[in-house]
Amino acid sequence: MIFRLDERLLFPDPALAEEDGLLAVGGDLSAERLMLAYQSGIFPWYSDDTPILWYSPHERFVLNPATVAVSKSMRQVLRSGKFRVTFNTAFADVIQACSLIDREGQDGTWITDDMTEAYIRLHELGKAHSVEVWQGDALAGGLYGVEVGKVFCGESMFSKASNASKTALITLCQTGKYSLIDCQVYTEHLESMGAGMISRDEYMAALRQ
Repeated sequence: MIFRLDERLLFPDPALAEEDGLLAVGGDLSAERLMLAYQSGIFPWYSDDTPILWYSPHERFVLNPATVAVSKSMRQVLRSGKFRVTFNTAFADVIQACSLIDREGQDGTWITDDMTEAYIRLHELGKAHSVEVWQGDALAGGLYGVEVGKVFCGESMFSKASNASKTALITLCQTGKYSLIDCQVYTEHLESMGAGMISRDEYMAALRQ
């Protein structure tokens, strides 16, 4: 059953989501609703031609920062000084770059103007964070997401130079701030770095830490 949200600040039980994870439709992208969603294991994912859609997958594709797989060639990249990494210095630029990057199998972007504005608001409130990877003075890659306790809910990443997004992710893992990184959507790239599926119950337990 797909629930229709109204102005009340609440969500249905995530366990009631459809097989594909779709739980609810409607509502808004206020900072309060977004944070309630992430704390409840729910995230928005929609496009310009649909209403706001809220998902809570029955399984989550996640990465354990303590066991992230770093290849020998990637370790060499990290040591080389090819990239400079910063945190929260260019959030708007990172989300804009993520919205423009071409992705295999996707027509257009789910990072709408409304989504961009909403996550910039979360960043201004200290709830959303970015990692920037620079090559000289140019932004070569990065990622952004929402922090819920010890969980980093990754929203998107981009790369304009080989290994730039990997550098962002590995550096995030190496901060020691997070016990889990929620990758949301399966990719072979992330699986090769050690990401795998866990149940919703396991994911919710991590959120409650």
